[in-house]
Amino acid sequence: MKKFLSLLMAATMCFSLAACGGSSDGEQTQEQTTETTETAEGNVFKIGGLGPLTGGSASYGTSVKNGAELAVNEINAAGGVKVGDTTYTLELNFLDDEAKEATAVTAYNSLMDDGINALLGNVTSGACIAVKDLAAQDGILQITPSGSAIACITDAPNAFRLCFTDPLQGKTMADFAVNKLGKTNIAVIFNNSDDYSTGVKTAFVEEVTALGGNIVAEEAFNEGDVDFSTQLTSIKNSSAEIIFAPVYYEAAAYIAKQANDLGMTLPFIGSDGWDGVLAQVTDPAVVEGAIFLSPFLATDPEVKEFTDAYQAAYNAVPDQFAADGYDTVYVMKAAMEQAGSIESEALIAAMTEIEVAGTTGTVKFTADGEPNKAAKFVQIKNGEYVAYHVDEQ
Repeated sequence: MKKFLSLLMAATMCFSLAACGGSSDGEQTQEQTTETTETAEGNVFKIGGLGPLTGGSASYGTSVKNGAELAVNEINAAGGVKVGDTTYTLELNFLDDEAKEATAVTAYNSLMDDGINALLGNVTSGACIAVKDLAAQDGILQITPSGSAIACITDAPNAFRLCFTDPLQGKTMADFAVNKLGKTNIAVIFNNSDDYSTGVKTAFVEEVTALGGNIVAEEAFNEGDVDFSTQLTSIKNSSAEIIFAPVYYEAAAYIAKQANDLGMTLPFIGSDGWDGVLAQVTDPAVVEGAIFLSPFLATDPEVKEFTDAYQAAYNAVPDQFAADGYDTVYVMKAAMEQAGSIESEALIAAMTEIEVAGTTGTVKFTADGEPNKAAKFVQIKNGEYVAYHVDEQ
């Protein structure tokens, strides 16, 4: 029996390294980390997180998780969250959804069984769409830090997003290409099996056409493709002056390198999925000059405190996804304080009453769950991310 109890205790400690949790009345569970077990006092507000920690999109989920953990630790170190006469300690239980719909649903159900008070997630659009209706049925506050597909949020009254929508990204980049860069013949390469990529592409194409521009090549690929020579050759043989690639960083790296191998010198512009592309290429020259939309830039002096804290905690430079995760936790904190309650209905109502100055800009939320904040542009110069100031060009 002693041996059995020892093994059980060891297994419990191992599991606690991967997830944390606790009941809303402060009772500890096996899912709490050792640190949380030692420091949690009084009432606990449990935040469930969902995002890819493994697979091709793991960088996004890991960044969001790290940013959220940093915010939780900061808030707890400062005394927690005062809600009316009660102070709450925050806990984060972040599960891997692998950016897959079925896995996301299973992970969401696990979080709900754990008794979470709010949901931070999902990180990717497809997984977010899969969970959205379940979260709406449960009536729990859901804030996605980076799920940008329009269907991910708009028809769920309990759900909000921190990032820009796909249509907004597409329209913004179309206006940028035609009116700011003066390009009228534009090629597009996109992931036909991804909600995010197709959503941005569709809005971009519509807006370019409305502005008098021409889409001279529209090339699609499927999830998991790594050979883009056919699509790029078609673009090379067109009259394109620039290439718009609304894709995630992994595909962007392959596309840029293969375009360079084909001797193509056309400039690239992209959506916010490009953030992190420098870590994916062996030669930064293949993405030199590329410009993409992003709400966050680590070298911005205004976010130095956050950047320094993140680097100290994780030995890495934060990207926009880390900033999104960080800001989402602070949005939840503001909603708790404004509501004066941790009941879901009160938290949801409070979301349209708050304004939060975050690392991704000052944000307010509309009644349909959308953020109201300014867009930023980032350019890759000399192998580094730098701010691109449109009005100065």
